[in-house]
Amino acid sequence: MLTGFLGIGIGFGLATQTAINSQLRKFVVSPFLASFISFLVGTVFLAIATFMSGSRLGIPLSMFTSQPVWIWFGGICGVIFLTTNILLFPKLGSVQTTVMPILGMIVMGMLIDHFGWFHSIKQPFEWSRIFGVFFVLLGVILAVVLQEVILNRRESASLKHNHLNQWIWRVAGIGAGMLVAIQAAINGQLGVVLESPFQSSFISFFIGSLTLLIVVVIKERKFTNMKEPIKQSAPWWVWIGGLIGGLYVLINVYLVGQIGTGQTVVLALFGQIAGSLIVQQFGLFKSIKNSIAFIQILGLMIMLVGVFLIKMV
Repeated sequence: MLTGFLGIGIGFGLATQTAINSQLRKFVVSPFLASFISFLVGTVFLAIATFMSGSRLGIPLSMFTSQPVWIWFGGICGVIFLTTNILLFPKLGSVQTTVMPILGMIVMGMLIDHFGWFHSIKQPFEWSRIFGVFFVLLGVILAVVLQEVILNRRESASLKHNHLNQWIWRVAGIGAGMLVAIQAAINGQLGVVLESPFQSSFISFFIGSLTLLIVVVIKERKFTNMKEPIKQSAPWWVWIGGLIGGLYVLINVYLVGQIGTGQTVVLALFGQIAGSLIVQQFGLFKSIKNSIAFIQILGLMIMLVGVFLIKMV
């Protein structure tokens, strides 16, 4: 029972993290600076957790020559995903910002499993997985595409052009989800090499923070806007996006050891879907309030069936 609540809880937290970081962006303006703050908070949290677990923070220099170069790219994948989600949220809303990455995550996850990329254990395609992908695609059609067709019948040509732009953002969301699957595979291998999931998570966040630091220095050339949330008396919760991300990583590691990867993924994705519905339905964290249509709820439930078939059977 406790593991079930934890799994759904971290998924719900991931859905709220995007809404929180989107509000942080309104104060600091730059999506890169907002991502940097989130990663920095998560890095500090994971550094403390790693130290308390008894694992070391540093890594041997020999690892840089003995391991493939891609093993250090997990944090960069996380940076791209987080920044893309901050950009997607005001364009697509909470539900679609959750749905599109899930689709990309499942597709790339199946490819990684099938071909054994990033030293992952090979898991060839089976009928259960094929049916699972079918249900996921059907769910996307009901939750997004069908709703889009209904709207297009009611709206003018100028508004239809905006929907074309939305599809560009949706494709970006699918790509971001693919990077999440790649990040998970890379961090999993890094955890095996370091023999510590705590240290692996910390290294991933640390590299992500360094990457964003470089991006902000080159693109923004200043960090003065980091003070704006304090100057403008921003809500306290705008600072906790990184903490939620760090907790997601740690609890995910714990649950995999208790109930296995498949059940952990299903519980977390169910939490994400439910969280995105609640955020959008009630406009939580000052996000745009938008009522959910019944067809969208049906589509999301069908997606969940597909995820179950892919990950559990």
